[in-house]
Amino acid sequence: MSRFLRFALIGGLGFIVDAGMLTLLIHLGASPFTARAVSIALAMFVTWRLNRAITFGQSTGSQLQEAGRYALVALGVAALNYGLFAAILFLVPACPPILATAISTGCCMLVSFAGYGRFAFRP
Repeated sequence: MSRFLRFALIGGLGFIVDAGMLTLLIHLGASPFTARAVSIALAMFVTWRLNRAITFGQSTGSQLQEAGRYALVALGVAALNYGLFAAILFLVPACPPILATAISTGCCMLVSFAGYGRFAFRP
């Protein structure tokens, strides 16, 4: 299976974690904006562990250094993702938060693949 396909499948699982936590937190009374900040963080952790094990493999440095590089890329992509999410909800108030999550996540996929492959998990 190609690396990008593995990445996309793990990203799909990350989306399920993200959307599931977002839905749960909104159901519990959190605002969509607060809930999304929490759900993105959880999805980032899950996808780091899975991408490390399945998609890219371990980098040659320490796991702590790798986690730091992953966090830098993930935080940058998460900021872009969250910005797109918020813009969609502000520009289209009737848009369901889950749809805004799917759109923003899809837009960020290639950016994160390049960042993780070339920086976070570099040999």
